[in-house]
Amino acid sequence: MLKIKTVEHSWIALLLALAISLLPVVTGITILHYQQDKKLEETARISVKEAVYSVDLALDRIHATASTALSLAGTACEGAQAQLLDLVAQSVHLRSLALTVDGRTYCDTAERPNTKDQIFPDARSQFRLVVDPPAKPHAVLLAYQLRKDNLGVIATAYGLMLRNELRAFQTGLTLLLEFEDLYIWADGDSRDPMRPSQEEFFTEGVSTKYGYRVKAGYAKGYSAREARQTLTQLFPSLALVGIITGAIAYWGLFRQRNLRVRSAASMG
Repeated sequence: MLKIKTVEHSWIALLLALAISLLPVVTGITILHYQQDKKLEETARISVKEAVYSVDLALDRIHATASTALSLAGTACEGAQAQLLDLVAQSVHLRSLALTVDGRTYCDTAERPNTKDQIFPDARSQFRLVVDPPAKPHAVLLAYQLRKDNLGVIATAYGLMLRNELRAFQTGLTLLLEFEDLYIWADGDSRDPMRPSQEEFFTEGVSTKYGYRVKAGYAKGYSAREARQTLTQLFPSLALVGIITGAIAYWGLFRQRNLRVRSAASMG
């Protein structure tokens, strides 16, 4: 009978030790997931703010060049053309500049002018994306209109400028810029059959200067892949801690049982 009880106590001690050894592993995995989720959430939030700041600076440069060109609006194209070409040459981000009167283009630096008059539905200053423009098929352009009274300037830049700004964020995060009903991201734009996946930790922000939206999120399954990768690296350490903890617990339980047995024997 004593032998049976000894075996039972040994099994109970072993099971308790196994349970205790699992605690560091389970706790470590739980903390790992929590910290990773907080990190991804914080990265998305900060990236949106930084993207707005970065893109605003790029658009500020276009606005500054357009403001300079606006002083030429209303003058004869023969005299303004050379100055417009100089402004474009000095601004690596620009593709073209065009002068307008009453919303109609009369002087353009583009070799193959397109119908810029039709890009903007009204006279308000704004940025718009233009996909597959007649003068540049299969391209994406960013167009900006600046007006003063009946005179105006339309500046265009390649969408690559915006993509380069987004590609600077090497965090696994998918950032998308939305200008009204059209969008662009690092590897595509509105012509894609589907928007890029941004299901995880989605967040967005709006530029108070220019009105475009920045939308950010991780692709579906991204956090699970990151967790698996991190867990693969950390699991041996967690397992080792669990084994050591379990061994110490088992030794403590075994020692405590032996002390009780000796105490009972001495009293008997």
